Amino acid sequence: MALKRMVVELGMGTDLNGADYTKAAERALRDALWHNALTIAPALGFDRNDMFVEVTVGVARPELVDTTAVQRVLPYGKSKVTAVRGGLDIPDPTGTRVTVIANAAAVVYLDIE
Repeated sequence: MALKRMVVELGMGTDLNGADYTKAAERALRDALWHNALTIAPALGFDRNDMFVEVTVGVARPELVDTTAVQRVLPYGKSKVTAVRGGLDIPDPTGTRVTVIANAAAVVYLDIE
């Protein structure tokens, strides 16, 4: 058997005032997931926990993302979360705060022939 890509979900999340890259990443993943009700696993005779979800989150400071916390957003299945450089930081005019924008891609795989 081999992993076959079944679904790609995309989302965007922000932290407006706290410069919290993990919070923005979690919100981006929720945005990607909460727009859908995945029925593909049961439709093909699999349990939802049989899904493998590969998440990539883009933020300006990927080293500040707690990928384990982001992974906990996923309701079921096995998963891997990777933070990469991307997204956007928007500093305020005083230079004292940053709005963080994160983008997330969640790719769902099933182990099928």
